[in-house]
Amino acid sequence: MSQFKNYLSLVKFSHTLFALPFAMIGFFLGVFAQQSTGINSTQTDSVLWIRFLLVLLCMVTARSAAMAFNRFLDRHFDARNPRTAIREIPRGIIAPNSALRLVIVCCILFTLSCWLINPLCFYLSPVALFVILFYSYTKRFTALCHVVLGIGLSLAPIGAFLAVTGRFELLPLLFSGAVICWVSGFDIIYAMQDVDFDKSENLYSIPTAVGKIQSLRISTLLHIFCILFVVAAGRVGGFGAWYWIGILLFAGMLVYQHLIVKPHDLSRVNLAFMTTNGIASVVFALFVITDIVMTHKH
Repeated sequence: MSQFKNYLSLVKFSHTLFALPFAMIGFFLGVFAQQSTGINSTQTDSVLWIRFLLVLLCMVTARSAAMAFNRFLDRHFDARNPRTAIREIPRGIIAPNSALRLVIVCCILFTLSCWLINPLCFYLSPVALFVILFYSYTKRFTALCHVVLGIGLSLAPIGAFLAVTGRFELLPLLFSGAVICWVSGFDIIYAMQDVDFDKSENLYSIPTAVGKIQSLRISTLLHIFCILFVVAAGRVGGFGAWYWIGILLFAGMLVYQHLIVKPHDLSRVNLAFMTTNGIASVVFALFVITDIVMTHKH
């Protein structure tokens, strides 16, 4: 049991909260999009719970593969960085090869789950795996690594929508755009903790490229675009009051994290990164899904 907990810690399982709520938004959008088009809902209802569980499995395995691969690939950097030296691989709690085996198992389970969902998800599964695994290399050559991370997590609402409908539509793409800006913005804040170390190791990030003050400005701009994306989604989707209340709460928590992080005071970065963003995504998803359900009932 203790080793199981070590693996959960290795992949930061709790961070699944960042993308999972947006996957649920995509899933519910897909369910009611199918019903609104007049497609026979009996067959959809008969497999709905199975697809829901498969989407959850895809989310967990994809993110676990990405995080375990990141920890495997960055193990030497992590060992030299005082902030990350306590992680499982540098401390010898989990062997590098064991982490790599976890990556392989998760990739296989993800691909199998996609195959069980529908052919389109299966055909696109290698693309998704490439994006989420490729992120771990990007800090070695580009300061836009934060955007690549955002793109990886932005696949959640699109993938969940495709799992139900098997087709692309504008609305889930708008939510994916919001995720890209949201994740990129808060990852820039998180990367501010390692500016000195990253410079010493020739690693790339927005904070190492432009400094902490400019980084916070870029992060703020990205979060403004995030809100613009969800506002656009609200207009395109014709959402009601619950949705717009959710936007206000989501925007408020984005503003809050920018208020508590200062260029010369990073003591509350973890509060901004994990707690605030985790709560923000869950609360926003609850209001959006409530609006979807209530609108469908009426």
